[in-house]
Amino acid sequence: MIPDFLVTHSGGFHADELLSSVILTRLFPQARLIRSRAPAWITPGQDRIIYDVGGVYDADAGIFDHHQRGAPLRDDGQPYSSFGLIWKHYGRDYLAACGLPADHVEAVHSSFDASFVLPIDLTDNGALSPSGPLANLTLPTLLETLKPVFDEAEPEADDRAFHAALAIARSFVEARIAQSAAKLRAEAIVRQAIDIAGQARVLELPRGMPFRPAIVKAGADHLLFVVHPREKDWCVTGIRRAEEGFALRADLPKAWAGLANGELEAVCGVEGASFCHNGRFIAAAATREAALAMAELAVQEAVSIGV
Repeated sequence: MIPDFLVTHSGGFHADELLSSVILTRLFPQARLIRSRAPAWITPGQDRIIYDVGGVYDADAGIFDHHQRGAPLRDDGQPYSSFGLIWKHYGRDYLAACGLPADHVEAVHSSFDASFVLPIDLTDNGALSPSGPLANLTLPTLLETLKPVFDEAEPEADDRAFHAALAIARSFVEARIAQSAAKLRAEAIVRQAIDIAGQARVLELPRGMPFRPAIVKAGADHLLFVVHPREKDWCVTGIRRAEEGFALRADLPKAWAGLANGELEAVCGVEGASFCHNGRFIAAAATREAALAMAELAVQEAVSIGV
């Protein structure tokens, strides 16, 4: 079905119908987006997709609500919001429309669902309540700050704010999809570099790129540092132990921490060593040879202390 109308509710808005609108307006750019609670609009028909309103989930009829009794649940029992339902049914087509290779669509669909869609679903249903200093900086909260303030009484204020927020929501979805797709492209390059490195403890890459997922997937537990060129110099970086947190498989030498240029060269003995972050997770050098030499020194120290 190619709809003439994309229908969601009027009034205040939340992240789930905004993000659903991102997906649907990309797939059906010719369709008119309607925000209404009028029965004539939220009744299923052959010319429309209805979401986050209507009290029914029936994909065949083109209606995707989650507020009713007996609302749809994921296979693991977690609740859907309208975004999760729209992503389930239209996400793969959206990714294809974004130009992803066919053999990457399923992987990106799954990873985006788990890391981006599910948190929106849980937050919208009250099953996840962010707390702490960052609670007001979550994407759902930030999108909702774009609503009109309580005494902005213009009849068109809600719709105007919705469309402004839609453009911002679109940029987040597209950027996240682009990042996920890039990780898959990087994976092939990293896997090739791992094969070339063999049992060496340092992995050399042709440019900066996401590397940890491919290292983990390859089971390359022996790797400790990654070296790659940047625009004007070379970088030596550690490998995080886990996806969350900052603990590394091995830190750069403690004696290098916070040093730069001549001071760093004097301490490490490598001509061209130019910088080491005080956190000891990244260092820089003027040349490939200097970066590789620094990485090998870091490996020696790590091995000596039993890493």
